[in-house]
Amino acid sequence: MATDLPQIDKDGNGIQFFGDATVNFIRDIEGQGNVFLLEAECTLDRQSQLSPVAGQFYMIKGSRSGVTFGRPISVYHAERKGLQLKVQFMILEKGDGTREMRRLLPGDKLSINGPLGNTFGEFLDPADCAKSRTPKTAIIGGGIGVAPVANFASSLEEESYDFYASFKSGSYGLENVKASNLIITTDDGSVGIHGMLSAALTAQSIKEKGYTQVFACGPTPMLAYVQSACAQAGVKCYLSLEKKMLCGVGACLGCTISTKEGNRRVCKDGPIFPGDILEFPKPAPRAKITPIAPEEVDLSVTIKGVEFKNPVIAASGTFGFAQNYRGFFDVEKLGGVSSKGLTLEPKPGNNGERIIEITGGDINSIGLENPGVPHFIENELAQMLKLNTVTMANLAGHSLESYVKGAELLDKTDVPMIELNISCPNVKAGGMAWGMDPECAFECVSAVRKATSKPLMVKLSPNAPDLVGVALSCIKAGADALSLINTIQAVAIDIEKGRPYFDNIKAGMCGPAVKPIALRMVYDVCKAVKALPAEEQVPVVGLGGISRWQDAVEFIMAGAEAIQVGSATFANPTAMVEIIEGLRTFMASHGYRKLSDFRGIAL
Repeated sequence: MATDLPQIDKDGNGIQFFGDATVNFIRDIEGQGNVFLLEAECTLDRQSQLSPVAGQFYMIKGSRSGVTFGRPISVYHAERKGLQLKVQFMILEKGDGTREMRRLLPGDKLSINGPLGNTFGEFLDPADCAKSRTPKTAIIGGGIGVAPVANFASSLEEESYDFYASFKSGSYGLENVKASNLIITTDDGSVGIHGMLSAALTAQSIKEKGYTQVFACGPTPMLAYVQSACAQAGVKCYLSLEKKMLCGVGACLGCTISTKEGNRRVCKDGPIFPGDILEFPKPAPRAKITPIAPEEVDLSVTIKGVEFKNPVIAASGTFGFAQNYRGFFDVEKLGGVSSKGLTLEPKPGNNGERIIEITGGDINSIGLENPGVPHFIENELAQMLKLNTVTMANLAGHSLESYVKGAELLDKTDVPMIELNISCPNVKAGGMAWGMDPECAFECVSAVRKATSKPLMVKLSPNAPDLVGVALSCIKAGADALSLINTIQAVAIDIEKGRPYFDNIKAGMCGPAVKPIALRMVYDVCKAVKALPAEEQVPVVGLGGISRWQDAVEFIMAGAEAIQVGSATFANPTAMVEIIEGLRTFMASHGYRKLSDFRGIAL
């Protein structure tokens, strides 16, 4: 295992670099829709700092970034003159971090940390890497894995190795490769040999060519093939692996893999490992996917007889009474809209500061400011009902009597559904929210259930110690559906004043940062509901941090019938429309004709 001793020079200074580099250029690779070359330059702090060696990587991210952690990217090419270091990275765009990098401009800053990891040279036998008509070294790159091995190849004597490059289509990254033999394979036959690596390299050909050492980087299936072929040929191989990382220096243990010699960290003990110690898991069989046309996708949802054209609902408290965002997009594209939270009497809301932005969302203390149920019925409701989308009235209250009275008034209207917010303080319970305790929740929902015959969706608080217990109590009390989660209780401190930021001290946190927590709670409740007898099961609507269609898919796979989108609309007014279209495209590409085809498959 690699040492964890800090890398320092004779004066005790760190010899790795962490800081900003300036982007010189970003260039798309011709013929490759998602591969680009990024060159950045930085001034090192001291002469003793390391220069990158073939096989190493940096943790990098754009300085203007929405992601928290750098991405491990191997060095494709590097040049150093004194304290000036110029590094090139060949990058595959496949997630938020790399997508941000691709959109950087010359002069933008790139945060870099490194060089990190071991090198190909540590495993190289120089005696088997001399210029020869029959090279004994084979270097293999697959897809974007060509970048680090091409860098390695460029550090060797020309024509002292054979180089194999496998691509889906076309070829790239081979400009600095001066191999004795360059063999290219492509899945589509556009360049070189038609087929995968196995069409050009086998255990038999490894023996016949007399290779004594093989170096490879590429997708896991390719590396597993190289490992197997080399083992059959009795030849040593050294494989460079890719794994998601947080730190890149061996501290977080997030990139640990299992080997024949115990756990190893890809960032610190690798990324290059002797092939004979690696244990590649057998790939799980994948179901055959038959895509369908987008127009064949049915996004409709029915909850207690109420038909929604799609599962995307604007969450209460984030969309007013469906009028605020009509200038940005057609609100009628939504499946539904839940009104601003309503209390029986008008409420002015909380005093003092009401919102603060935090990493990944916001904390808010609005205080249910609203015009009251009677005013809503006489004014706002009519405008909501004119829209060709489902209107839901979100009902809140501080006493049982106010809940019941509000429900009775709404029951006399044409509103299709009531969403009952039981996160409000229960006066009789000393201010504890009705939804914090199964017995209190049962009492509140039972009372409202008797006051209205309309479909009743109950919105749950994530702060309940026994959320599943509360959910089951609500079902027992007559809830037709459940929605969760409401905001998570949080605190912010004004460090200049040395006191809580909000007058009420505690407030509600929401935004993308809460999504994994919300998803876990929705998952738990859906699993508990699924365990009930079929006649007792009710739909669950998931919300909390949903900002992308991928989030919506996760919630539906966790069992949600539909989803609600809240604060994402503040940052991106068209977020919900994008989610609807993203859902449709995802379903079509995976052959899902209706939501029930994949709802709950993760349970």
